[in-house]
Amino acid sequence: MNLEKTIVPSSGYLMLAVYLLFLVGGIFGLTQTLNPWFITLIVISFFLLPGFVLVNPNWSRVLLLFGKYVGSIKQNGFYWVNPLYTKKKISLRASNFDSERLKVNDKIGNPIMISTILVWRVLDTYKAAFDVDDYKNFVRVQTDAAVRKLASMYPYDNFADEGHDEDITLRSSLNEVSEALEKEIQERLAMAGIEVLEARIGYLAYAQEIANAMLKRQQATAIIAARHKIVEGAVSMVEMAIEELSKKQVVDLDEERKAAMVSNLMVVLCSDKDTAPVVNTGTLNH
Repeated sequence: MNLEKTIVPSSGYLMLAVYLLFLVGGIFGLTQTLNPWFITLIVISFFLLPGFVLVNPNWSRVLLLFGKYVGSIKQNGFYWVNPLYTKKKISLRASNFDSERLKVNDKIGNPIMISTILVWRVLDTYKAAFDVDDYKNFVRVQTDAAVRKLASMYPYDNFADEGHDEDITLRSSLNEVSEALEKEIQERLAMAGIEVLEARIGYLAYAQEIANAMLKRQQATAIIAARHKIVEGAVSMVEMAIEELSKKQVVDLDEERKAAMVSNLMVVLCSDKDTAPVVNTGTLNH
């Protein structure tokens, strides 16, 4: 239930004129006539002074009267309110929060380091002022809790070879993860009247104790994928070479010579180092 009540108090410029009139009139009358009744005007002017309120753009003032909520001033300007009101200032500006790097376990148990960048602002001043103890600290704590929960819902990376073939991962699905993170944080901060403008992962990496092992794994995966492409291309090239030689009758190769030719071509094409050719100056049989 939204209990926020937005009010627009009376202009402070008229009361400023009254304040100056009472103050100047009281001082002038007291000094000129020495009449103690002019002290009353001075006392009234000092009583009026706490009622002036200046609200800057994108700021608000929450007003209380002896513990009772009166309303919130959200429109910027110069106002005058009851001098007995207690006035609490709350910013309505967008704020950035860069969380600390947290060490958590992902869905498959790997320790990772993760942090988030959050852009938020106060939407409901009543909830921010009274429903939580400290709304800024509430944002920090709940954001960390949301990040921990999110990290446990998805794996860091997709490891199909271990049976963890996931569609959404923390590393590769940034848009989906950011949407889930923003939704999770918004649900947690709604009770404090906070609106989440943007939430995204700011830092993501394996924890130090497994970072080297995971780096080797990624390198091995990349090498295997590259070798697979090389072998696939080499087989295609060898097949094409044999077909062209047979088609154009350049040389007549039996099965044994074909096998030797295939072996030599595969070594040349699949080797990761430059091969040294051997020139045969004799016949094909020697």
